[in-house]
Amino acid sequence: MRACGQPAQPSRGTWQHGCVTAATRSTLFPQVPDSADAVLEGLDPEQREVATALHGPVCVLAGAGTGKTRAITHRIAYGVRAGILHPSSVLAVTFTNRAAGEMRGRLRQLGAAGVQARTFHSAALRQLQYFWPKAIGGSMPRLVDRKVQLVADAAAACRIRLDRGELRDVTAEIEWSKVTQTVPADYAPAAAKAGRETPRAPAEIAQLYAAYEDVKRERAVIDFEDVLLLTVAVLQDRHDIADQVRAQYQHFVVDEYQDVSPLQQRLLDLWLGDRDSLCVVGDASQTIYSFTGATPDHLLDFRTRHPGATVVKLVRDYRSTPQVVHLANGLLAQAKGRAADHRLELVSQRAAGPEPVYSEYTDEPAEAEGAARRIRELIDSGVPAAEIAILFRTNAQSETYEQALADAAVPYQLRGAERFFDRPEVRKAGIALRGAARFGGNDSLLDDAVDLPSQVRAVLSGEGWTTQPPAGSGAVRERWESLAALVNLAQDFSAAQPGATLADLVAELDERANAQHAPTVQGVTLASLHSAKGLEWDVVFLVGVAEGMMPITYAKTDEQIEEERRLLYVGVTRARERLHVSWALSRSPGGRPSRRPSRFLDGLRPGSTAATGRTAAGGAGGIERGIPGTRGSTPRRVQRTPARCRVCGRTLTDAGEMKLMRCDGCPSDMNEGLYERLREWRADQARRSGQPAFCVFTDRTLMAIAETAPDDEHELARIPGVGMRKLNRYGTDVLAICAGQLAGGDTDQD
Repeated sequence: MRACGQPAQPSRGTWQHGCVTAATRSTLFPQVPDSADAVLEGLDPEQREVATALHGPVCVLAGAGTGKTRAITHRIAYGVRAGILHPSSVLAVTFTNRAAGEMRGRLRQLGAAGVQARTFHSAALRQLQYFWPKAIGGSMPRLVDRKVQLVADAAAACRIRLDRGELRDVTAEIEWSKVTQTVPADYAPAAAKAGRETPRAPAEIAQLYAAYEDVKRERAVIDFEDVLLLTVAVLQDRHDIADQVRAQYQHFVVDEYQDVSPLQQRLLDLWLGDRDSLCVVGDASQTIYSFTGATPDHLLDFRTRHPGATVVKLVRDYRSTPQVVHLANGLLAQAKGRAADHRLELVSQRAAGPEPVYSEYTDEPAEAEGAARRIRELIDSGVPAAEIAILFRTNAQSETYEQALADAAVPYQLRGAERFFDRPEVRKAGIALRGAARFGGNDSLLDDAVDLPSQVRAVLSGEGWTTQPPAGSGAVRERWESLAALVNLAQDFSAAQPGATLADLVAELDERANAQHAPTVQGVTLASLHSAKGLEWDVVFLVGVAEGMMPITYAKTDEQIEEERRLLYVGVTRARERLHVSWALSRSPGGRPSRRPSRFLDGLRPGSTAATGRTAAGGAGGIERGIPGTRGSTPRRVQRTPARCRVCGRTLTDAGEMKLMRCDGCPSDMNEGLYERLREWRADQARRSGQPAFCVFTDRTLMAIAETAPDDEHELARIPGVGMRKLNRYGTDVLAICAGQLAGGDTDQD
């Protein structure tokens, strides 16, 4: 019998490619697992490791589309269902209400409904409201939703004139200062150290920042950053309150850990105290909010801070086809900086799909019309509008595409608009459905309704729903789309639960409203790349991918350029099956065609030349165990000998040269015949596994093998780029080829 809390033996047939639906997509109303072990079914080996690693610090490095939310929600649910974690003792935190709502919804479906899943701000606000009378006394100040008016009043008090753009930018600087715990007097040196391009002179912004704080005090209000700052202050100063919070929450899970700010990390440290029951999940290659104070350093330094941590890397991409994954990996292959050094090389688990489509247009209106025309064709061929998205760099690009879609009679929705359950028509529909559930027996509208879907259609017909959508776009069409989403939800709910009543559906809608788990609205999504984070579609149109827009004009430093690259990477990895990338040579019709495609596409789009420079080495998936008995201690530094060229003795710093252990300019003693045999073998492996050849071994690694000609596994393992996973998978074949023998049987087993 297996001990409680130990992983069950994996059932290989349940997770391997071809035997399970993509890990990031699930049925709308799945059955609640009947046991703790049932929670683990369908997880791949790395996800299962996450789910069963319930003690000590755990760091999950999860590439795009690898099922990170699935892994961590199953981890929580498994702990709860196995009796190891008490639901009320778990706090899961993330960065958006939508992500927190999705997490609550998934936990509910897994039978772990009592777990708290909140944003950092929501969790802190709840604690602050509860402890305010005890810690400070009196009523808590009013929380303001928007700072802009207060900043404007502060500017007026300082006799500084700000236009609308400067007002927005100064507000952003104040927010950055607060999340990095920078006071007004320290703003100027802190901004200079961070390399920020300030919208006004740093001294002026410091003056405005101080005046803004004065305005808040005079009006007895606080902002969202104050919620975190005040909660930190209370937990630091009142040990009794800190102890009470720690007694309540004993296990913490942090999603999107690469986006944690210094202030959020400080709050997390105070929540934890001297304990280490922490699981963090993130991907440094998806760090796209550094301008707000987010930093991947906490993720990248996790093993240093917690040397006893278990590190699990998720690289099996269940979302995207090999063609999309190949482009995503290629984008990061030329990346620079610390995040690039820790990038994950994704391996698609899906069947092959179409190659990405690259399109060049004379001007932006022509680009928008071209996208709308292709979308119209896709919808006519049967692709649901809700499975298509247009992603752009700035919100200002949206209007051109709205007009083009309207002209093509394509329904659309704007990402970032009003939340679904807050829409007036949805609130009214909820009231109508609730009334029908209570008094439906006296409603003549329901006389001919024979099942739940027909009852919902009958009720919502009184609110404006019709069998056919209204013509055109605009507010009328948007209201109809909201009601149609409720009708579709009722059909899915009835199919999943044949005996469900109208009252059951109303209860489901209430649960979804509390979790902000909105149904799908039928319309093409228009969204900025930043707001698309965490979402996915079957078809994605990445538009405006030209120099000056991607990277954006004001991205000057290497760090800013790399963040723009990561932003495009996020956009690419939103696509499941089809990806369209386009750019325009000029902004308006008749304009000078002076633009060129983004430098990030060099070497990736047909007909372009790869950029020169080093190639970042991608990280493979797997599990790294912590150092036993090192909790809370400082890890011992290992003195590394500098890598030197084995020909001329020069110190090597380039990753590609270090892989070869020689300078690029030094003569090679490579066995050309062996190199060609290795290339032929690699091509065969790539065909069998349906993945790009470099996912087997990169050219540099093959060259290093051909130059070294290793005799045994020990020598092969010492070659950079091999690693234990690839040694176990391909070692026998490679050593046989090096020995002049034929490679063995199929090694494509994982």
